[in-house]
This record gives sequence, C-alpha cells and structure tokens, in this order.
Amino acid sequence: MNDTELSQIIADVLDGNTEKFEKIIEVYQKPIFLYCYHMLGNYAEAEDNAQEVFLKTFRTLKKYTQHEIDFGAWVYKIAYHQCIDIIRKRKLVKYMPFFYQDEKENNEVDMHIEANYFDESVHQAMAKLSAEERNLLILRCVEDKSYQEIGLILGKNSASLRKKYERTSAKFRKYYAQVKGVGVYEYGQGSGYEKTV
Repeated sequence: MNDTELSQIIADVLDGNTEKFEKIIEVYQKPIFLYCYHMLGNYAEAEDNAQEVFLKTFRTLKKYTQHEIDFGAWVYKIAYHQCIDIIRKRKLVKYMPFFYQDEKENNEVDMHIEANYFDESVHQAMAKLSAEERNLLILRCVEDKSYQEIGLILGKNSASLRKKYERTSAKFRKYYAQVKGVGVYEYGQGSGYEKTV
C-alpha cells in the first residue's frame, strides 16, 4: 500500500466508511502481532494485545497527522505503549523469542536465528535486559527498522539510539555467552558470531 492509497483509506474511514480499516489491518496485522509476541513472550497475550493496538489505532485515527510521523511508525508507537503497559501491569518480564542479529552479517545470523529461534538460552539472555533494551533490539533486528524509524516510534534521537543499540547488543552478547557457559569470544565459532565486544 503506497502513501496515496493509505491517505485515501484513512480519509474514507474518517468519513464513515469503517470497512476500509480492514485494509490497514491486512497490512499491519502480522508485523504488529509478531512485535507484540516478541515484547510479551506469550502467543495469546500477543493476539489480544495486537487486537487492542488496532482498536486504539481505529479510535485515535483522527489524531494521526501524516506530515509528523510515518503511519507505520505511528502504529508501532501505539503497539510499544500497549506492550509496556502490559509489562508494567504484570510486573514480571517473561522470556522473549528473539536472537541477536549483527548488521554486517545478516545472512549468516538469519540462518542461525532460524535454527535457534526458540532457544532457552536466548530467552534467558533477553530476560536480563530491560524492557527498553529489548524493545530497541526487537525493533532494530527482528522488525528491521531504521534508527530514524525507531527514533520516531520511541521519540528519541536516532544518533543516541545507534549508540544505545551498540551497548545493548554488546550486553546481549555477554549475557548470551554467560548463559551458554563460554567466553564472549568463544561462542558461535563458525556461525557468524566472531565479534568483539
């Protein structure tokens, strides 16, 4: 869906043609569900909260202004706040199915992720990070968002996010190596993880 089509759909929905909102759901349903799943670590909660994200998107659609923020970033921002609210309410951060991905070796890492996506060691390493740190890694690595997009979603400067990402991914590598019981330089030999911290 291009910007012109999206603008028309939004205008139609705001004019009362609410059935058109289904086209927005079709485009964003899977990525928003996956985002909620990575943040919350629970399939049923992810389904429920993805639905809640679309309800909130529908209810607040008239507040969206295209010149201020990309529509996709706006929907992710709603999803982010929804997930943070749930995490705060339950006051217990669950393990999340996510794996570190380095920008320079995406192909090798992607294959490794496929093989280890639900690895308990990944969950344990992720659980040691704060919700904000996990969110940054999920948006950057799993959702493949640019620093500029992440900045729009989180309301933060993209340059500072890049630095925070580097620190956070180093923390993840350290925690993952600890969980695996190997040194940071030892883990993942031959699998695209020979990186310095």
